[in-house]
Amino acid sequence: MEFNGYVRPDGMVGARNDVAVIPSVTCANDVAMAICRQVQGTVTYLHHQGCCQLPPDLERVTDTLISLGLSPNTSAVLVVSLGCEGTDHQRMVREIAASGKHVEIIRIQEAGGVSKSIQAGIDLARRLVLETSALQREPVDISRVVMSIKCGASDTTSGMASNCVIGYVADKLIDLGGTVIFGETTEFIGGEHLLARRAASPETAKRIYEIVENMERRAKSLGCDMRRGQPTPGNIEGGLSSIEEKTLGAIVKSGTRPIQGVLEYPERIGNKKGLWIKDSPGREPEILTGMAATGAQCMLFSTGRGAPQGFPSMPVIKICGNPNTYRRMEQDMDLNAGTIITGERTIEEVGEEAFDQLLRTLNGQRTKNEAIQYVNSIDIHCLGPVI
Repeated sequence: MEFNGYVRPDGMVGARNDVAVIPSVTCANDVAMAICRQVQGTVTYLHHQGCCQLPPDLERVTDTLISLGLSPNTSAVLVVSLGCEGTDHQRMVREIAASGKHVEIIRIQEAGGVSKSIQAGIDLARRLVLETSALQREPVDISRVVMSIKCGASDTTSGMASNCVIGYVADKLIDLGGTVIFGETTEFIGGEHLLARRAASPETAKRIYEIVENMERRAKSLGCDMRRGQPTPGNIEGGLSSIEEKTLGAIVKSGTRPIQGVLEYPERIGNKKGLWIKDSPGREPEILTGMAATGAQCMLFSTGRGAPQGFPSMPVIKICGNPNTYRRMEQDMDLNAGTIITGERTIEEVGEEAFDQLLRTLNGQRTKNEAIQYVNSIDIHCLGPVI
C-alpha cells in the first residue's frame, strides 16, 4: 500500500509542502505573522516562549522549534529572530540546514527594525516558496507514515466510539509497518498499569509509571492536586465523572499493540516503528506542537463535545463520537463516528472509513480546519517558571 508524498533530502516524507516561518522568540511573532499574511504557501508558529526562562526550558524551546523546522511537512524554513533572545537561533539554523533544507534567517534588531524586517522576510519567504513549490509528490510505502493521535473535548461517546475508531486505525497502520504516537500523560492516571502491561520491555513499563508520577509531582509542587483540573467542566457535563473514567476512555485510542518506548517532549521519532508514547500534557496547543515536532505527518483527533482546532503544519482529522455534536458542528468535523452510538455502523466499518480519510489527507486533501485556516493552536510545553 502506498501514498503520494514529498520526499525530503533527509529521507523523511511529507504530506504538505509549506515554507515554515519560525519566530525564535515570542517578540518576533508579529513579524512572522505579517510575512505569512503576504506570502501564500507559508505557515508560522505563534508561540509565547524564548526568553526569560530557566536554561533547561530555553533548551527545550530551541529543541522543539528545531524539530518543527525538521518536520517532513515543511519544505524550507525562514527563522525570524529578535536578536537578543534566550533561545539559540544560530543552532536552529545550523541543525535544520543539516537536514538538507534551505534555511534563511532575519534578525530584527540587525535588519533595522520591524518594517524593514517584514519586507526582507516577505522577499525571502517568496523566494523559498517559488523554489520549493515545484517539488512533486511521489509514491512511497505506507510504512513511511507517522501518525499522531489525540482526544479532546471528550464526553462518554469518545471512549465508546471515536477513540475506538482511532485505536482500530492505529493497529492497522502499525501492522502495515507504520508508526503511531500518543500522549496526554495526565490522562494515563488510573490506567497507567494497563499501559505498562503493554510495554515491549521492563524499561518502558518503568518509564510509563515515572512520567505519570512526574506529572503529578509537578502539580503537587504548587500545593495542588492535579485531579482538581481533570476532568474538565466540559468532560463532567459530558458524563465523565472522574479522571480514572476519562483515562479508561482515552487510552482506547492507542489500540492494542505493544508500546515500544517513551519520547521526551521535543524529541523526534526518526525511523522508529510501532507504537510510542510522547510525554506531554493534554491541552491542545502544547500537545499538537509536541506531536508535530515528533515528525508526524498527520493527526487523528477524537472529540465528543466538539474541538475544532488544527495545527499550522500538521493536518488534524476530527473524528466525532457524539451524533448530536456532529449534527451541530458538521462543518468542523471530518468524520462522524456517532453512527456507532446510534447502532447504524460498527467500529470496524467507521475505522475503515477513517483509514481512507487518513490516506486522502496524506495525499493532499485538506481537512476542514485547514480549509478555514483554523490552524493556529500552538504553544510549547515548558516545565519551569518565567523569570
